[in-house]
Amino acid sequence: MKQGNIKVALVGNPNAGKSTLFNALTGMRQKTGNFPGVTVEKKSGTFRIASANGHDDSHVTLVDLPGTYSIYPKSRDEVVVMDILANPKHPDFPDVVVIVADASNLQRNLLLFTEINDLGIPSVLALNMLDVAESMNLTVNAVQLAMQLHVPVVRINARTGEGIKSLKEAVKQITERTEKPVLQYFYEPKENEIGLINEVREIHQLDNDYVALQYVCQHDNFSFLEQPVRAKLDALIEKYGFDENNFLANETVARYEKIKPIVSKAVKSEGAIEPPYWTRKLDSILLHRVWGYVTFAIVLLIVFQAIFAWASYPMDMIDAGTAAAIEWVKGALPEGVLNDLLTDGIMAGIGGIIIFIPQIAILFALVAILEESGYMARVMVIMDKLMRRFGLNGRSVVPLISGVACAVPAIMTTRSISSRYERLLTILVTPLMSCSARLPIYAILIAVVVPETKVLGIFNVQGLVLFGLYLLGLLGALGSAWLLSLFIPRKEPSYFMLEMPSYKLPRWGHVGYTMYESVKSFVLEAGKVIMAISIILWVLASYGPGDNMNVAEQQVVASMNAAPQAQIDAAVASARLESSYAGQFGRFIEPVIKPIGYDWKIGIALLASFAAREVFVGTMATIYSISGDTEDVLTVKQRLIQEKNPETGGQMFTPAVCYSLLIFYVFAMMCMSTIAVVYRETHGWKWPMIQLAYLTVLAYVSAFVVYQVLS
Repeated sequence: MKQGNIKVALVGNPNAGKSTLFNALTGMRQKTGNFPGVTVEKKSGTFRIASANGHDDSHVTLVDLPGTYSIYPKSRDEVVVMDILANPKHPDFPDVVVIVADASNLQRNLLLFTEINDLGIPSVLALNMLDVAESMNLTVNAVQLAMQLHVPVVRINARTGEGIKSLKEAVKQITERTEKPVLQYFYEPKENEIGLINEVREIHQLDNDYVALQYVCQHDNFSFLEQPVRAKLDALIEKYGFDENNFLANETVARYEKIKPIVSKAVKSEGAIEPPYWTRKLDSILLHRVWGYVTFAIVLLIVFQAIFAWASYPMDMIDAGTAAAIEWVKGALPEGVLNDLLTDGIMAGIGGIIIFIPQIAILFALVAILEESGYMARVMVIMDKLMRRFGLNGRSVVPLISGVACAVPAIMTTRSISSRYERLLTILVTPLMSCSARLPIYAILIAVVVPETKVLGIFNVQGLVLFGLYLLGLLGALGSAWLLSLFIPRKEPSYFMLEMPSYKLPRWGHVGYTMYESVKSFVLEAGKVIMAISIILWVLASYGPGDNMNVAEQQVVASMNAAPQAQIDAAVASARLESSYAGQFGRFIEPVIKPIGYDWKIGIALLASFAAREVFVGTMATIYSISGDTEDVLTVKQRLIQEKNPETGGQMFTPAVCYSLLIFYVFAMMCMSTIAVVYRETHGWKWPMIQLAYLTVLAYVSAFVVYQVLS
């Protein structure tokens, strides 16, 4: 057996069970990162193969390559496949390729197998979903298939783990080979291609005709080729008059001509080939032009109820636990800067990170269940036609829906969108969906200006306004997607190709691992940025220029020496905040926000709510010296109603100001957590900054129009 580390690449069509097999082989021995040189997420893991004759077990590194129907890429992720398989010097170049094939649709799956086989890399064909094939009255003879393909063929069930041991044995046998196997090409080059192939092989010292053809067809995608080399290949293409489109069409036809008799010998039908009975019955409802949308609405209702209801309990526990821990640390450590930094900065920042964990875990668990069951594919199909009008596609539905709970996990779900262009558009507009953190803001502002009356004796006016805000967010998301699609260049064709999977029970281990990976990714990646910004905000609110904060405190204490201590403490907190750097910033931005009706106090709340939208209410309570329970909405409501505009002497929070604030928060960037996760998902600061800029401009202009019209 090959000594040292064995590298195995896992490839396959989407929905062939590749990810499930990856989890079955590696278990918890996984890690994520990026493929070298590209911003495409990479999943890798390890497993061991037992050796004979008492030798040490072989250590295998398994790399899960992006799912693809062919080695010719249709999306940015798929480019990675050939960028690795055509370059032996790549750090992830495999010793063995395991091709996962859906046995219920073998002819189409074998197209990818024959392409990889012709690259000359040792391969194993893993036949998955044999139970689905049997339900379709199909019997697949793995031995017959292996004899015709001249490679090991293993029957597996990735969901149950059946055949995993045999698959490891097949990989072991290939790595133990001492002689180089005779390669059976499934595509024979045409006469007019031979001259071009020979010249490319000689220049690049290649020993494989099909790899040489890939240099010709895909050299622009190969990151390991320098621009002068690509230019020489372009010159060779022109010299031989090579027509790439004609070649691709002829190659595909030639491959299927060879695949068809192979499949006819190895696959026997015992009756009419049709989807399972329950698949047909459920599809007649779930894909119906009316009942499909009704069912989807019911599923959404259940998902939202689960996210809001189930997540609230652990979130409250985390919030209470964090508050208790902060209080304990405050009392245990001596008063001073270190105490404040640790409690109000670092621990508060950690609390702002971990409080999202229940929502992320529950949402990703529900999404994983819907995907594993096969239902999510049906949702994407029925919604694709609507989404496409706005530059998106059917896969954009899940993130937009999830954004109503929280933008952070919603943006993370965009990973299922194969098109980089449509994924980017979805990421850029998802924050426009009103999240649960905006509810406290909506609730208090609506309570200030909207009467508690009913329309038609049924509908509460305040509830209708709240519904209108959520609807406005959805319309804003779709409209922004359409507008952005006019400016962001599309570098790849728009298509929505999805294989309809059969219905099946979720694999609970996979669901659990999805939850674990999602939470870990958020805490370790986005959490670092959130922590840094939390500390910065604490510094800005805790310190001020010179001794301004101490002077302000002394003036308040002197002027209120006869007042109750609770009122003095609240007034001191307000005065210190006004004199802090954050307060100075509020004064600094006041000329900018004054045209939309805001003063410096609201400016500070806008700044503070950037950490988390729900902070707005607490910040306003502190600024306006609310005594007692500062989070009580009724108390804050009364104080906002009583607040006077120092310039006019009238009410500060007029309908114009309140509606302006409501519109601002509908369109403004959600919070720093959202920016952090966008940074992680786009692998840079370019798009988070563009997103922040366009949403801020949209929010400001909309708020300005509303304020000027209603004033």
